[in-house]
Amino acid sequence: MPNVSSSGPPMAASPLTRAVLEIDEYAAGLGWDQPARLFALVDTVRLRSQEPGLASQLGLDSGEAAAPLTPVEQDEIPAGTPLDEFLGTIAWPDAVAGCALTVERLMLPPSAEADVPVGLDDTALTKWVAEHPERQEVRMTVAVLRDGTRESALRLRAKDSPNEVLTGAGLVPGLAEALTATFEA
Repeated sequence: MPNVSSSGPPMAASPLTRAVLEIDEYAAGLGWDQPARLFALVDTVRLRSQEPGLASQLGLDSGEAAAPLTPVEQDEIPAGTPLDEFLGTIAWPDAVAGCALTVERLMLPPSAEADVPVGLDDTALTKWVAEHPERQEVRMTVAVLRDGTRESALRLRAKDSPNEVLTGAGLVPGLAEALTATFEA
């Protein structure tokens, strides 16, 4: 069952939930209409010991208690490349404990599914959804660990507040499966 975040991640939140909410907060700070962003999730203790320079750049060398997982943004996803094709090209080094992706999409309420015209190609379907009066813009942040653990955060543009972010492991199963596949190469 999804949880609603209140001012920051709950203290009892899992490390993966904390990482997802940290990435969601970062993406929110950049505003809407952003490209998809990919993050490696690394073990913070391991990062501090094996990559002290990078840890310093990320502000993790202060000795303060840090989150167990540190998101590290990767290079920009090439414009015009379908997300599924891009994810199929990724191979993570062993030091990466998991990965996360934040992406904006339009979604419709389940009640609109019966209205979808039959036989539309992807371009026509995208246009139909974009013009639907009940469409909602949503930012999805999905993260997975190598062991298959997953977490997601959803933020609606119409309710763009940290208090309105939904979290749950099963919110975006297709994207979680695609991210999990990046560890199977």
